Amino acid sequence: MKVGCLIVKNNQIISDGYNGTPTGHDNECEDLDGHTKREVIHAESNAITKLAKGTSSSEGATLYTTLSPCFECAKLIVQSGIQRVVCGELYRLDEGSEFLKSSGIQVDIFHLTETYDSDDSWEFEGASI
Repeated sequence: MKVGCLIVKNNQIISDGYNGTPTGHDNECEDLDGHTKREVIHAESNAITKLAKGTSSSEGATLYTTLSPCFECAKLIVQSGIQRVVCGELYRLDEGSEFLKSSGIQVDIFHLTETYDSDDSWEFEGASI
């Protein structure tokens, strides 16, 4: 799957990430049978760990991601102090989203309708940006 993530604070992108392998490794994410390799890092994890190399804090930030986070990424989100998660669609397992909600983090899931308006805004079910 192709998943991307942005972390935004004070209307500025402070980190980004996508699913892939660690730096220096071949970025083939799937084996010959089409299964995700064990070494693949999720987009949310990549974005959060990038912050560890910089000077920005994710405390109070919003995380935007293609898919709702898995449970492992949800734990990192809680620990990093992110306050809101906005997802393009629900992951097949919703335990990550449920964990975020039970931890007091706002979770919004918008289903991208693949519509782009001429006024330079994307249309989502229930919202536009």
